[in-house]
Amino acid sequence: MSEKSVKEKLSLIHGFLQADVQNQLSELEAKLRCEELSEERYLAKVKALLHQELSAENGAAAPLGPAANGCSRNGAYGTAASSSSSSTPRVRKARRSRSNGESKSNESPASSRVTRSSGRQPTILSMLSKGSVQQQGWGLRLLYRVGAEGLDGPSRACRLFGLLLTLPFASPSRNKMRRGLELRAKKGEEEGDASWCLFDTAPALHPFVFPSFTPRLEMKDELTLIKTPPPAKVSSFSSIPALHWVLGLFLTLPNLFQTTPPKCIDCRQYLDDPDLKFFQGDPDDEPEMLTDERLSLFDANEDGFESYEDLPQHKVTSFSVYDKRGHLCPFDTGLIERNIELYFSGAVKPIYDDNPCLDGGVRAKKLGPINAWWITGFDGGEKALIGFTTAFADYILMEPSEEYAPIFALMQEKIYMSKIVVEFLQNNRDVSYEDLLNKIETTVPPAGLNFNRFTEDSLLRHAQFVVEQVESYDEAGDSDEPPVLITPCMRDLIKLAGVTLGKRRAVRRQAIRHPTKIDKDKGPTKATTTRLVYLIFDTFFSEQIEKDEKEDDKENAMKRRRCGVCEVCQQPECGKCKACQNMVKFGGSGRSKQACLQRRCPNLAVREADEDEEVDDNIPEMPSPKKMLQGRKKKQNKSRISWVGEPIKSDGKKDYYQRVCIDLETLEVGDCVSVSPDDPTKPLYLARVTAMWEDSSGQMFHAHWFCPGSDTVLGATSDPLELFLVDECEDMQLSYIHGKVNVIYKAPSENWFMEGGLDMEIKMVEDDGRTYFYQMWYDQEYARFESPPKTQPTEDNKYKFCMSCTRLDEVRHKEIPKVAEPLEEGDGKMFYAVATKNGVQYRVGDGVYLLPEAFSFSMKPASPAKRPKKEAVDEELHPEHYRKYSEYIKGSNLDAPDPFRVGRIKEIFCHLRSNGKPNEADIKLLICKFYRPENTHKSMKGSYHADINLLYWSDEETTVDFRAVQGRCTVVYGEDLTESIQDYSAGGLDRFYFLEAYNAKTKSFEDPPNHARNSGTKGKGKGKGKGESVESPSMEAFPNRAAEALSAMGGNGGVKVGLDTLWAIEMWEPAAQAFRLNNPGTTVFTEDCNVLLKLVMSGEKTNSLGQKLPQKGDVEMLCGGPPCQGFSGMNRFNSRTYSKFKNSLVVSFLSYCDYYRPRFFLLENVRNFVSFKRSMVLKLTLRCLVRMGYQCTFGVLQAGQYGVAQTRRRAIVLAAAPGEKLPMFPEPLHVFAPRACQLSVVVDDKKFVSNITRTYSGPFRTITVRDTMSDLPEIRNGASALEISYNGEPQSWFQRQIRGSQYQPILRDHICKDMSALVAARMRHIPLAPGSDWRDLPNIEVRLSDGTTTRKLRYTHHEKKNGRSSSGALRGVCSCAEGGGGFGPCDPADRQFNTLIPWCLPHTGNRHNHWAGLYGRLEWDGFFSTTVTNPEPMGKQGRVLHPEQHRVVSVRECARSQGFPDTYRLFGNILDKHRQVSAGSSPSPAPWWSRSPMLKPFPYGSGRECGAAAARQSHWAGDQVLRVGQAEGRHGGCVRRSRVPGGL
Repeated sequence: MSEKSVKEKLSLIHGFLQADVQNQLSELEAKLRCEELSEERYLAKVKALLHQELSAENGAAAPLGPAANGCSRNGAYGTAASSSSSSTPRVRKARRSRSNGESKSNESPASSRVTRSSGRQPTILSMLSKGSVQQQGWGLRLLYRVGAEGLDGPSRACRLFGLLLTLPFASPSRNKMRRGLELRAKKGEEEGDASWCLFDTAPALHPFVFPSFTPRLEMKDELTLIKTPPPAKVSSFSSIPALHWVLGLFLTLPNLFQTTPPKCIDCRQYLDDPDLKFFQGDPDDEPEMLTDERLSLFDANEDGFESYEDLPQHKVTSFSVYDKRGHLCPFDTGLIERNIELYFSGAVKPIYDDNPCLDGGVRAKKLGPINAWWITGFDGGEKALIGFTTAFADYILMEPSEEYAPIFALMQEKIYMSKIVVEFLQNNRDVSYEDLLNKIETTVPPAGLNFNRFTEDSLLRHAQFVVEQVESYDEAGDSDEPPVLITPCMRDLIKLAGVTLGKRRAVRRQAIRHPTKIDKDKGPTKATTTRLVYLIFDTFFSEQIEKDEKEDDKENAMKRRRCGVCEVCQQPECGKCKACQNMVKFGGSGRSKQACLQRRCPNLAVREADEDEEVDDNIPEMPSPKKMLQGRKKKQNKSRISWVGEPIKSDGKKDYYQRVCIDLETLEVGDCVSVSPDDPTKPLYLARVTAMWEDSSGQMFHAHWFCPGSDTVLGATSDPLELFLVDECEDMQLSYIHGKVNVIYKAPSENWFMEGGLDMEIKMVEDDGRTYFYQMWYDQEYARFESPPKTQPTEDNKYKFCMSCTRLDEVRHKEIPKVAEPLEEGDGKMFYAVATKNGVQYRVGDGVYLLPEAFSFSMKPASPAKRPKKEAVDEELHPEHYRKYSEYIKGSNLDAPDPFRVGRIKEIFCHLRSNGKPNEADIKLLICKFYRPENTHKSMKGSYHADINLLYWSDEETTVDFRAVQGRCTVVYGEDLTESIQDYSAGGLDRFYFLEAYNAKTKSFEDPPNHARNSGTKGKGKGKGKGESVESPSMEAFPNRAAEALSAMGGNGGVKVGLDTLWAIEMWEPAAQAFRLNNPGTTVFTEDCNVLLKLVMSGEKTNSLGQKLPQKGDVEMLCGGPPCQGFSGMNRFNSRTYSKFKNSLVVSFLSYCDYYRPRFFLLENVRNFVSFKRSMVLKLTLRCLVRMGYQCTFGVLQAGQYGVAQTRRRAIVLAAAPGEKLPMFPEPLHVFAPRACQLSVVVDDKKFVSNITRTYSGPFRTITVRDTMSDLPEIRNGASALEISYNGEPQSWFQRQIRGSQYQPILRDHICKDMSALVAARMRHIPLAPGSDWRDLPNIEVRLSDGTTTRKLRYTHHEKKNGRSSSGALRGVCSCAEGGGGFGPCDPADRQFNTLIPWCLPHTGNRHNHWAGLYGRLEWDGFFSTTVTNPEPMGKQGRVLHPEQHRVVSVRECARSQGFPDTYRLFGNILDKHRQVSAGSSPSPAPWWSRSPMLKPFPYGSGRECGAAAARQSHWAGDQVLRVGQAEGRHGGCVRRSRVPGGL
């Protein structure tokens, strides 16, 4: 309602008030205009005046003040009470945050106390002052409530009319109320009831209430039908009805302005909250109670206290805590710290009495005020002991009173929960938020507490307190101990709950007088490292730490910066810690430049930790610059350059020489030189002279450049003397040569495999300023380190042979399309039998891949699936729906591209030029089109049930450019096969079949023509004859003998990559047991990997359990995924972080590689592995491998592109021993959502990509959630039956593969987590529509399965960023919303709990993309988010709800999303199994991906694909593979969990 309308209404009632009240109202209005009064204060004072007037006119019979809202007698809830009493002396301890001896006047008991029942009895005032009342559809219920107050008819009618005037026109609430009044009026007119005839007496009100009604309309309450005798005559607006009408108006004035509901100025609780309780009874005096002899510890003959400075200690039971207005309130929300006077009552007992009953206690009330509260630790390690300090005594709390028990239970809950969190994180710093949640939900509360289960809602409720306890724990730790606050788990909790950091650190340090002592782990065991790995790390860090510290001094480094706004930053230096003692102001040297340890800013620490894990894939590519610009001439000094001897060859205008003398130094072809750059500030370039000549440009040479290690991906971690060969060369003038240098090729020794672990120097050559060495050739685009090419010159070209020129020419020649084997000429065309591109031959009859836009089909495709248009949403019922303004839904396949078009080559031809010769630069193909099932009229539904490699023949043809061909495939007629279709498909990659032809005109399926059947067998292979199999060019055959592996950090051993894993190291027992179940021939070690390596290096043959240890030379492949989460959150390496890193499992894993020297090495980890610490972890890993002599590379793969319905980007490091072939990363097989396929890696501002070329499309369609799990039987929340029947056949190709070829009637592990009653209710109310999440929850009250009822979420503040709803309703749930963007100050009293819409999500949504996806449902046609260890609706994974069932996804559904076959066995409880699925790497349900029997089953996962590729491309018939696993276990006493422990 507009301000003008409000003023008009005020003017209507102004004349009915007494003169002094009118004057006071006018003064208040003037102050409001002059901004001397806020709007809230203005309303409060107006209400107080009207209450006073109403009481005077109505015989003061309506005690609406304290009885209604607990405010002072005049009802002005924003003002202090009117009367006060003399101050109470402070005998000993001063109140916190005041100077000692300070006194404060207190209100007398009579004026400040409220005596009323604590039951829920809402009155008119408490009901009408709710800020959101007109948005809750309360119309008829409110009529009944007001009518039942016992007022007479005119008073009731006038009050209702005043209330009605405050409602917006056309609002649902106003319309409901109008209809009720209409019915009441008609009923009254029929019965002759004139008590509602307000229009006769106040016709001026008609426009505001019922503009279209006649003056004779009479109204009556149809619900209560309370008969009131009609007055004899109502001729004027009498005072009593008028004032009731005024009250009805002004009781709802807050609704006119949509202001925040009133709060108590002391305890900050909402005054209209029905749960607000009051303390009952008159207070006694604390000093009198303390004199009771029952509390004395001494006999009459004893002297008493030893010191008067010591306060007596007592216990108190049946206690209640309340503020001076009588509101029962918690004492741990900062009220005491803000000097709010809190009192408590109860039965005081002597300190030695442990019986919590009232017997033997002294009843006392109004003890206090409380100066401090504290925790004395845990009684027997379970129950926390809490106490108060007043000016007279210390009190230890026992049992609360019945009315205070619910409030105190929350206090006990948060204290015990903080103990759980601190203890858990102290020993498990790398766990995720989901892991912490699992720990809390599986912890049984100690006996005697007033709750029986910890839930996520309780964790979020107490998040502020828990985080503060973690801060306190960090403060008490050593200065070099990494803080728990910046662990991934705590950062997620801080974001989700909107915790304010550094809020009460100084106060808390006093409050927790006796913090609980938690035994700390002694930290990780020292990593067992080989000397080579140790020296590389130690040499680098000793230099890098010093360099970083110097940069820190120059740049005002992060570690000394502060946010400047939190309370921690605003504290003064303590002057006592090590950092302060080093400051100049405290007499120190000032060299440390560290901030005071008590001023370490928590906000900045968390922010830095978050920034450190962010990955930016959008940095533009920075190509390596050319060393010199060709053609630039430098003035030559003839006197310093002279040829030696005659030219050895003359080639046209060039005379080639073998030797030249520059500055009295003789150079010859093949020597290495340093070259001066144009910019003298740059270092000298190094090159090999491959030719020298003289022509018109002068005296020239051809430089084959060396690349220094600092210009590779290794950056500063490289050996400064190591160079790398690159395919980069240039013609230069001899005058640029600075001098001769010596570059030595360090070839691997013949005994290289047995040299691992030996003591050797890290230096390869002596640094004399002119000597360098190289071992590898480096690919600058793909960051591949490979053995140098063995291309040798011939006698004819050795005087000008350049390896770089030769290789580049070969690449260019290979890329140029060519035709061969001409057939015939006709119609202006020349026809050929073969065309070649990128080394692949294509023959007539071959199948080819083309991009989706290469051709279209006669059958018009069905309109792509689109989201239904958004319908109007009831914002009152769904107040958070407005946040869903983005159309993008994570996990959706709407933007996934189509797979390749598949065709068969019918003709290869070139058009003839005018001179009659064919234009071989423009090669064309005539293609016969194949339909996929989704291209027919069946659309996507047809592809769901069909095999993924099924096609349909068609007679449609099209001509395409040969350059558009993306690859070659095999397409055969299924009836012509001599083997089953399953065996044919399993025989290799890129294999399709068809059984029918499709007629687009008739939309029918027919038998294919004879020419379609026969041509499928022609021309397969690589142009060497018919009948050869067609494979990807990079996938070559190798002997059929299984390789044997050792798995490192191998998780549950889900993927064997077709390798015979003989050994596995896995410390987490459930994963080790799962490994044994699925790999019975594997020796699984459940010991610290460092201990095992130390045993082997010391010559031991077996461990303490008698298990045989692999020896040097036994292992042929090492695979795994060492965890590195411990490095996140540390922005720069320093002496402390170096110590942590050099003892990490990454270093141990590299030491295993150095000692065993396997032929192949594979490391799989999270995508951020390549970005941790400015890519330092990646660089040092590659540096170690290169120094060992390994060829190596790295890349990022998306598992969704290899056949699972899940986005899972993984970083892969591959290495191959000297003499082996370093594998290429395998090409994607399936299309996938483009947003999830950003696979480039930025290192030092340079963008690196892998060798993958299928960046837009792929051979097969994407695998969806429907493909994955639609055949699984329905289960309910908490389903726990480990074995059930399938109840149906598989429906999709994926399901047929995942179930396996063997009949298996039993379905295992289709179980799901049992969520709490509140979470289950939220899941039930998430709609089934795609993209639904928490923002679709209704704001209603719901009865839960445990018998309790939720509360509606209250919107109490104006949100500056998002404004108001279309109906003008508030959208903020915390005072911080008024600051814009959710960054204002928070009020703990605003927190709400037990609501269907989680309060924390709208609280912090503006800062975190509206928490899109939390409580989200999977989409049938979409995909899973990256599987986490513990599916939680509010966890990182987010969308974990079943598409149709009201539960989280089951273990089996998660396992299928990873590619685990249904026959795969998991071990442990449900959380153990979830962790094995998420942390392990899975085998493929589709053995047809692998060509060789050795590779069955072939994995879908990215790292597993690489393992198979390594074998295929290297002709490897490996022997033994080592899988070292430490997925979760104590590494020297410190629990560590690998997020991706299953490398292969």
